[in-house]
Amino acid sequence: MTSKTETSEGLVAEYVTAMIGGQLFGLPISRVQDVFMPDRLTRVPLSTAEIAGVLNLRGRIVTVIDMRARLGLPKANDGKPPMAVGVDLRGESYGLLIDQIGEVLRLAEDSREENPVNLDPRMAKLAGGVHRLDGHLMVVLDVDRVLELASDLMAA
Repeated sequence: MTSKTETSEGLVAEYVTAMIGGQLFGLPISRVQDVFMPDRLTRVPLSTAEIAGVLNLRGRIVTVIDMRARLGLPKANDGKPPMAVGVDLRGESYGLLIDQIGEVLRLAEDSREENPVNLDPRMAKLAGGVHRLDGHLMVVLDVDRVLELASDLMAA
């Protein structure tokens, strides 16, 4: 589900960009609730490494998903505090732990391509296509796939 706008140039989709392990990702802006710096994260006993913990965000309990772990990447060692993008699925609140938040991009919907065959399989599971930008490949995160996997992990 992407926020699409009809313009004179055609359908335009808006994405909030994020960096995870040096890779540029785009999250459909319609799925982003908020962006925050997670503090006082409480670990969940017996949870997988992909569940970074839970926190209280303005009175809501938010499950925080470590996107580096989800993508099979090592923990960041640059000393910078992580950021989180707040999203939800069926009334449950989640925070996706990322390295850095970027800007909002408006991209022509017809410039979106299917996942390339050589895209890392761990990334391809979570991707809903790609946009080729100047010198970068922006992977469009399919938030539903990311969160469906998260709810499977919580149930396990």
